[in-house]
Amino acid sequence: MQSVEEPVARISEYAIVVDEADNVAVVKKPTTAGLRVQLADGNEVTVTAEISAGNRFALRDIPRGEFVRQYRQPIGTSLGIKAGEAVTHANMSDEVPIVRDVPEGLHTEAPEYFPGTERGTFMGFRRADGRVGTRNFVLIIPTSMCASHETTQVSFLAEYTLYSREKFPNVDGVSAIPHNKGCGCQDGSNLEVLLRVLSNYADHPNVGGVVLMELGCEKTNLSVVEDYLHRLGRKLNKPMARVGVQQAGGTEAAIKAGLDAVQQMLPEVNRAKREEVPLSELVLGVKCGGSDAFSGISANPSLGYAADLLVRSGGTVLITEVPEFCGAEHILAMRAKDAATARAVYGMVDWYKEYAGRQGAALGENPSPGNIKGGLLNITIKSLGAIAKAGTTRVEGVTDYGTPAAGKGLYLMQGPGYDQESTPGLVAAGATVVVFTTGRGTTIGNAIAPVIKLASNNDIFRRMSGDIDLSAGDVLDGTASIQSAGKQVFDYVRAVASGEVRAKAEVHKHREFQVWAERAISL
Repeated sequence: MQSVEEPVARISEYAIVVDEADNVAVVKKPTTAGLRVQLADGNEVTVTAEISAGNRFALRDIPRGEFVRQYRQPIGTSLGIKAGEAVTHANMSDEVPIVRDVPEGLHTEAPEYFPGTERGTFMGFRRADGRVGTRNFVLIIPTSMCASHETTQVSFLAEYTLYSREKFPNVDGVSAIPHNKGCGCQDGSNLEVLLRVLSNYADHPNVGGVVLMELGCEKTNLSVVEDYLHRLGRKLNKPMARVGVQQAGGTEAAIKAGLDAVQQMLPEVNRAKREEVPLSELVLGVKCGGSDAFSGISANPSLGYAADLLVRSGGTVLITEVPEFCGAEHILAMRAKDAATARAVYGMVDWYKEYAGRQGAALGENPSPGNIKGGLLNITIKSLGAIAKAGTTRVEGVTDYGTPAAGKGLYLMQGPGYDQESTPGLVAAGATVVVFTTGRGTTIGNAIAPVIKLASNNDIFRRMSGDIDLSAGDVLDGTASIQSAGKQVFDYVRAVASGEVRAKAEVHKHREFQVWAERAISL
């Protein structure tokens, strides 16, 4: 009996070729051995194995020693790959060229800014120092882990006994930032980072009132935190109260004192009102987590397009997760405004590599088992997709963990890939709203800033629709462009920033907070 030959399918039905210079395609839906696909140039390739979504097959023979390319960039080195074969660690090594040269005359043109009349506005809370918040929280801050329990109780009880949106329509809630730092620690950089983050949260434009709580005998007690604020010239022009657990007489008395402080504070914080402000006042943090191979193809580029729109509107974008710059840092460096900034980009990556080495880790081990199963075979693939969420405008500078940018535009912040530490770092650095892309699903939020979830594919969006706000999955399906999906993200960010919509993480009161108390680079 004669076998029936498989019909030829258009490659767009089964896979995505990210760039015309690539020699691999990323599978959108599982393939079977024998699948014949027609490429854009009219040639045919027969897929030789069953390949799961997110993984790759070669578009042509890739001889041993030749680079395997996606995003027009090397993602590994072929060990001998035939056309149609699945690309795996069995036939591709992780070796890619190392680029470190910085032309002395490097200069990247400034973004093409929108005219002032076309930049758009949002409704925000204008603070006494001129900065603008997207939310108006009463924040309960423990100066150390020794008062974290009490702050959690004050926040929880206040929201269920004192606060309601009906009574205080201009207040977004009573939040706390319990943590495990602040006493029994060495002096120096770790202490500096903790004080920086706590102070920047107290001084954040999304915070309308602050209750500081201490145990009383810890290294980071009230006086230390307040001295730090004064040393930086920070004046909290907002309602503030102080509570000491030991001074109050113990846990129960301290919680009561905290609740009394919140009760007195709420009417004053509620006096703040939203007003129309330029989009240039918005600070957007961009993050990803639970990534899959489609994150860098749909969600991250869509977010990057939205980031470009904000930068062109005069706003600020912050990106972190330095481990996920590795293998792609040369692209960011060559987008720097000048040679000094390019060297600073390499410097922050090199510092992180040394830091990881001191911890007995290697950055090449960053992709999780879930990442690898989903097609992110190595750190280079993950990084090339990850940096797409920062858009295409030039890099204005780098900044330490939890440290506000020195100006407007795109800035890189030192920090880890760990979501519960990197997201709070972005907010401490001034982000007033965060967009967090995910391919496998995540639920993280933040104590004081809305965290918008953007799915890379429609399946996870449908499955986790209670937690994920938007999807870029139509980009994969071919029914939307990066530009149209990015504009949707941009418009949604503006609506959330204006308080017209609450992010799903806010609805579920996801208020994750933790501090990456490690020495950041010196800038």
